[in-house]
Amino acid sequence: MSVEIIQGLLIPFLGTSLGAACVFFMKEQLNPLVQRGLLGFAAGIMVAASVWSLLIPSMEQAVDSWGDVLSCIPAVTGFWAGILFLLLLDYLIPHQHLNSDESEGMKCKAAKSTMMVLAVVLHNIPEGMAVGVLYASWYNGAADITLGAAIALSVGIAIQNFPEG
Repeated sequence: MSVEIIQGLLIPFLGTSLGAACVFFMKEQLNPLVQRGLLGFAAGIMVAASVWSLLIPSMEQAVDSWGDVLSCIPAVTGFWAGILFLLLLDYLIPHQHLNSDESEGMKCKAAKSTMMVLAVVLHNIPEGMAVGVLYASWYNGAADITLGAAIALSVGIAIQNFPEG
């Protein structure tokens, strides 16, 4: 495994860690309006990263095999497979959301803090998969994947993870 891959995988981790470290500087609870704004910002970054760094490159790579008209089929299929996978994980993994007293997923008698950690893990699985797939594609010499594109996705997810942290 190359140094570039390890550094690239650590970039989103750094974004989350720096965001979480902000708790040491807060004297009071975060204003709900600011919290909603930060989460909206994070959602926008994730949508942009998904479209420009994952879906569009996937369709561009499929043109050679599928042609111009059908090049969206692999991306759409992967997109829906990912949605179904996350729905399955949401159903199976016990987790609890912030400001909620009710748990979701399979019934479990775990502590609230454990359930919150499982919610964060569930949320970060697709981000980790996206970064991992892009770096693996670059490492294996995929034609249209550059190190710059992989770093851009890592930085985008790190920026998105900062307010979530």
